[in-house]
Amino acid sequence: MAVVANGCVLFPDLVKLHSSTWRLLSEFVGTFLLVLTVGCNVLGGNVTWGGVSIAFVLMICIYAMGAVSGANFNPAVSVTLGISKAMGGPGLDWKTVGQYAAVQSAAGICAAVCYCLLYGQSFNLTPSDGFGWLNAGMCESLYMFVLCFVVLNVAAARKNTTEHNEYYGMAIGLVIVAGAYGAGAVSGGCFNPAVALAIDVSSAARGFGWCVPYVLFELLGAAAAAALFKVVRPEDFFGERTGKAELVSEFLGTFVLVLTVGLNVLAKSQAGAFSIAAALTSMIYALGDVSGAHFNPAVTLAIFASGRCAQLTPGKAGMYIGAQILGGVVAAFMYSFIYVGQSFPLGPVGSSTWSQVIVAEVVFTFLLSFVVLCVAVSPRTKSSHMFGLLIGSCVTVGGFAIGGISGGSLNPAVSVGIASANLLNGGLFYKALVYSALELAGGAAAAGIFKLTHDVDLDMAEKEKLVA
Repeated sequence: MAVVANGCVLFPDLVKLHSSTWRLLSEFVGTFLLVLTVGCNVLGGNVTWGGVSIAFVLMICIYAMGAVSGANFNPAVSVTLGISKAMGGPGLDWKTVGQYAAVQSAAGICAAVCYCLLYGQSFNLTPSDGFGWLNAGMCESLYMFVLCFVVLNVAAARKNTTEHNEYYGMAIGLVIVAGAYGAGAVSGGCFNPAVALAIDVSSAARGFGWCVPYVLFELLGAAAAAALFKVVRPEDFFGERTGKAELVSEFLGTFVLVLTVGLNVLAKSQAGAFSIAAALTSMIYALGDVSGAHFNPAVTLAIFASGRCAQLTPGKAGMYIGAQILGGVVAAFMYSFIYVGQSFPLGPVGSSTWSQVIVAEVVFTFLLSFVVLCVAVSPRTKSSHMFGLLIGSCVTVGGFAIGGISGGSLNPAVSVGIASANLLNGGLFYKALVYSALELAGGAAAAGIFKLTHDVDLDMAEKEKLVA
């Protein structure tokens, strides 16, 4: 044991050994619980809620052990932290990365043995029927990128040493919900080399080897996350932030959002709205302090029209919208490529009419934009920790409420992206223009109502001060 005398620690090597042991034990326990939960959900046939179960065990373990080891529980996360530090930013030294990765891999294999014994069977690691190694690898790489990118921004960025946010675990866990239902239908949704290795090793009797391309694609996503983390937060690498960081932020956030929309729709996910909302929530928490995390031209219009953000000039708003539209279009072609050229149309769903679409898109885009203004812009009602969850929840609300009427786009970047990808299959682009006009109208209406409600509140506060 360590002894403290006159303010000095005796036997510091022993203290260091114990500290290292605790960190490695933390990584083992967290990864073990994560992989065990993955296996039990798969073997238990929990299709609808499996992704949520896995996301929540990750979130719980992050909050429980984040202060001990950093709660990586994923070799790719450790690698992205190693790359970040090697580039001069926050992260882990390579010795720690190696130790963590080894322990995480061992924990995953132990957990796989346990779930195989528990259920008396195993399952193989392989792309879903109709998909090849490239389709599955792209899904693994893309959502591994999202996971590592969110980790870097909400947990590793230097700002977190002073702000001490309370949403980091939720933001990271929700990435699993974002990827599990759309991308998971293609690759199985590992998003973790320890998970891929554990599944492959435990089912080796039925074939082994898919973990190799899975891990390689996941590490590629981890490297991309570190590189783009440096782009959006140059100040963490002793550089200066410019407008480039804001535009890249808007592109990335919209890209992830539209990609998740498309993959969920093509997978016919039963939890699509929740998965899409999770993607939006995670990216808002990751990039909210970089660009404001609009990721939606209707939101940008609402903020600009509200007059509450002096930094959002007409020129800047236009560039934001351009970056968002570009991100949506690139993401749409990406999900179409992953699904071997498949796409889907934009327009009234089933027997719904255009009049129903008009009401649905205007009202629920209004809701989304109004909530953004209230919880992220107004100094009176701003929420310091819940803002991302509240904004993302608007997508859950709208997606389930009007998904059967209009599809629940609520975002011109989503509408333009969907219509653009569907052009390859004979779709009509004009519908994107109609949807975008409706959504922009909803954003403008939100700005108008917001100015009334919140200006009245401010006026009342001033009157109360005068009376007092």
